[in-house]
Amino acid sequence: MRIFLLGILVACNVHAQTYPNKPIRLVVPFAPGGSSTIVARSVAAEMEKGLGQSIVIENKGGGGGNPAMQDVARADADGYTLLITHIGSLALNPYLYTNLPFDVNRDFIHVSLLAKVPNIFVVHESVPAKNLREFVALAKSKPGQLYYGSAGNGSAGHLAMEYLKLVSGMELQHVPYKGTGPNVTDLIAGRTQATSAGTPPLMPHVRSGKLRVIAVGTSKRLHSLPDVPTVAEQGYPGFETSQWYGLNAPAGTPEPVVRRLAAEAAKAAKSALVLERFKSDDAEAVGSTPQEYAAFIKKEQERWGKVVRAANVKAD
Repeated sequence: MRIFLLGILVACNVHAQTYPNKPIRLVVPFAPGGSSTIVARSVAAEMEKGLGQSIVIENKGGGGGNPAMQDVARADADGYTLLITHIGSLALNPYLYTNLPFDVNRDFIHVSLLAKVPNIFVVHESVPAKNLREFVALAKSKPGQLYYGSAGNGSAGHLAMEYLKLVSGMELQHVPYKGTGPNVTDLIAGRTQATSAGTPPLMPHVRSGKLRVIAVGTSKRLHSLPDVPTVAEQGYPGFETSQWYGLNAPAGTPEPVVRRLAAEAAKAAKSALVLERFKSDDAEAVGSTPQEYAAFIKKEQERWGKVVRAANVKAD
């Protein structure tokens, strides 16, 4: 037995010393165009410098991110298949879906928390509401006649809007899309009236005047939107929602490889280029240890599990 265990340790150490010696596949569980892709590309570009290998990003949208999660859970645990994880993937889906073919805590290693992106609530320019109070009043005057889009059924944006509906008492119709990109495209075209998402994919359209921000989901106002009140400020104390993104690997990935990836991810997240890229979108670069990330996920699961049950949101 000792010889067997020693052999495993030697193999892991040899693997870690030569890792990486080929390109790394980074799976993004959403369609291109959303916050997840922006975070993935920004951090991956910096990680490539430290790892000395290219990181090939593969967008695999649909199913609330679960097909991508299953893909990575079944991949070889050698450090060459990684996953961008998300509040929806790790903190919402375990409560939204009853028969997931994987366990988000048992089948994945939590490598590093990369970034936190504030959620904002926006409406199409044609909507006659300048703030959240006016939007709630408008929705209540036309129950079920206003439509909001999301990146998909059970996505973070879907749950943020359902949470807002729950506390405000308004009635809106949900239109799920396969990713933030298609959602935003239809919103800009006026096919839907509102959405909630992270700042990166929305702010360019806010600046162009196509979309109007009626509230921010964080506990404090954003430096880029100092005149836009939070949801809490507009009559719903205690309301808070934001999105976050992390890096995960299949369970069983050698610990030395995980430590290497975590160190490079943290260095990349805190690099000058990434900090500058995130600043324009009010995103907070983090870069944590595996232990810190695991503790963070546990707290988020506890918080959002309560919200999912209270809002009675079910995924298909």
